[in-house]
Amino acid sequence: MNKIGILTSGGDAPGMNAALRSAVRVALDLGIEIYGIREGYRGMVRGGEMIQPLTWESVGGILQRGGTIIGTARCDEFRTRQGRVKAAKNLVEYGIDSLIIIGGDGSLTGASVFRAEWSSLLEELIASKEIPSDSAETHPHLLLVGLPGSIDNDMYGTDMTIGADTALRRITDAVDIITSTASSHQRSFVVEVMGRKCGYLAMMGALASGADWLFIPEIPPHPDTWRDEMCAALKAGREAGRRDSIVIVAEGALDQKGNPITCQEVKETLEDKLGEDTRVTVLGHYQRGGSPTAFDRNLGTLLGHAAVKTLLKVRPEDPPQFIGMRGNRVVSSSLLECVELTRQIAASAEQNRFDKILELRGPGFKLTYDILQTLLQSGPKTSQRKGNGYRIAVMHSGAPAPGMNTVLRTAVRWGANRGLTMLGVQNGFPGLIQGDIRELTWMDVGGLASLGGAEIGTNRYVPSNGDYYSIARSIEEHKIDALLVVGGEAGYDGVFEIFSRQKEFPNFQIPIVCLPATIDNDRPGSELSIGSDTALNSIVWAVDQIKQSAVASRRCFVVETMGRHCGYLALMGGLATGAERVYIHEEGITLKDLQDDVDHLVTGFREGKRLGLMIRNESAHPVYTTDFMVRLFEVEGKDLFDVRQAILGHLQQGGNPSPFDRIQGTRLAVQSIDFLVDKLESGDYQHAFIGLEGGKIRFTGMEDYTRLEDRDYGRPKQQWWMDLRPIAHILAQPGPGKWK
Repeated sequence: MNKIGILTSGGDAPGMNAALRSAVRVALDLGIEIYGIREGYRGMVRGGEMIQPLTWESVGGILQRGGTIIGTARCDEFRTRQGRVKAAKNLVEYGIDSLIIIGGDGSLTGASVFRAEWSSLLEELIASKEIPSDSAETHPHLLLVGLPGSIDNDMYGTDMTIGADTALRRITDAVDIITSTASSHQRSFVVEVMGRKCGYLAMMGALASGADWLFIPEIPPHPDTWRDEMCAALKAGREAGRRDSIVIVAEGALDQKGNPITCQEVKETLEDKLGEDTRVTVLGHYQRGGSPTAFDRNLGTLLGHAAVKTLLKVRPEDPPQFIGMRGNRVVSSSLLECVELTRQIAASAEQNRFDKILELRGPGFKLTYDILQTLLQSGPKTSQRKGNGYRIAVMHSGAPAPGMNTVLRTAVRWGANRGLTMLGVQNGFPGLIQGDIRELTWMDVGGLASLGGAEIGTNRYVPSNGDYYSIARSIEEHKIDALLVVGGEAGYDGVFEIFSRQKEFPNFQIPIVCLPATIDNDRPGSELSIGSDTALNSIVWAVDQIKQSAVASRRCFVVETMGRHCGYLALMGGLATGAERVYIHEEGITLKDLQDDVDHLVTGFREGKRLGLMIRNESAHPVYTTDFMVRLFEVEGKDLFDVRQAILGHLQQGGNPSPFDRIQGTRLAVQSIDFLVDKLESGDYQHAFIGLEGGKIRFTGMEDYTRLEDRDYGRPKQQWWMDLRPIAHILAQPGPGKWK
């Protein structure tokens, strides 16, 4: 491999800059030259100033920027053989024989064709004497890696494409805002979202925002009945007490005969059949632009790092690789296979083979749609009620976490639809001890999908010896058959104590599930807790503002995040904001560490640096506190730079939940209720905790709790994100190889 070329192609997507920054810095750190090809394939065809070397500094300060700093454009000329001949000539002139392409399936298909033709393109150029005769020997192969850059999340081989999470955030924010005005006037709104032929954004946007009806390309309605079905459902919702109706329409929505379903048609139907005051909002490119979410920044960063590493180890005879994210892990697949399967979805859509589309989308897509169909009902379907009489209580425990209300709403509605009586325990374990428990109905939890906090209250209190008799009495008096505890360490510890006392208290022999909801992301058995994504985005937003302030006046900021003894928020926040140093309890802090950091700061500011950013977990060290660090850096920095601290505090616990936390909370709640009912019906009174591990939802028996948790520090003994520290270290350097 001589030099790497990197380009962004197709529609821009938030997070592309993060992938670009990561790939450039990893390559430079390994001593490899890397060139930015501006305006996508157009720049490759035109050459000249469109292909420029990228430096460490040229990709600094771009993490928070939307779009792509090297540009993207359509290029019809690259579709022709002659255009690809020009592109090959330009790459050879710059010594580039490895490419990283960030784009959608069309862009990656073009790259695959280009790679397959590489040898013949060079032969043609040699024959016409446009390149030296030894070029074929110098550049015998073109190595290729593709990264998924698309807001549509329509590519096979990855769970998420770069930009999709940000687009989903734009949609949910917009629908949340629209809902408030719609409710005020008792209006209906029809909202069109992007996605081309893929309904991911529309479906997940509807699930996260609590919309009332949905049209997506994958599951088209009958052309003769969809209008009546929609109107009947929305009318029932109004009669049940809803003040607004939100209908989400994917831009590629159609009926079973292939006829497009447009927002205007939906609007006219609602006005004609229901007399509704209806408005249309087309979100358009609002979904594509703006600063990327923490997830998209970190996804782009990890995929960019993996792209360079893959180019180093791939052999010329190996097929081109596609780097994606599956099960919360970076994976490499055959680019040709992923593009072909993605193209099969498009071909099936053209043929109206909707069953094939659903098969290719995967089982999770249909399952999510089925969950949504239940949640948007105006009430439980009596035909699905089993009449088993089970009474399941839901309780929050621990500190508030955004997404707790989403879990409550889903649990109550999913349970009610299964014929269960759902109970709400007020204020955590104190409410269970005191018997402060009431029945929750379908409409009691209306509007909670997007609301932060915990409406039924939560509390860090963990029961002590004198409380267990009262808990057993409450379970008996309220005829509680099963319990769902949503929260953090306090909830898990409390349930473990109940689990340990089953012989002493027979009433404790009921199925119980703990669902992880804590911004700290410190629960065993789950890689991601409800609330942690929202908190991470709050940190990223705050640090972005702080960085703008710091740059203006040559300043170093020490930012303190929550997390207790778990460094997840600090490390992932540092990765997403470009912090040069992250202090976490898992690694500890020594005086030598601080001395080295002071030296790096002083050297950097002397060489013209304008910003210093350190992120410290609140419990990183009992002596080397945030205040201590600020004083140390300020004394040693003298007149070179100012130092300020920013303790983000409860800003991280508040706010409405992110789409990820809403969607994940919904999925975990559904699985938890189904698990509890299955255990009740089988007579198995298991106590367990649910979580997402390796991309799959799993239940772990409470008997394994102490084996998996570090009891001294209240965090899992094994934490997957610790493996990301070397990547953060490489990217945070002031230059290639500076901190080896």
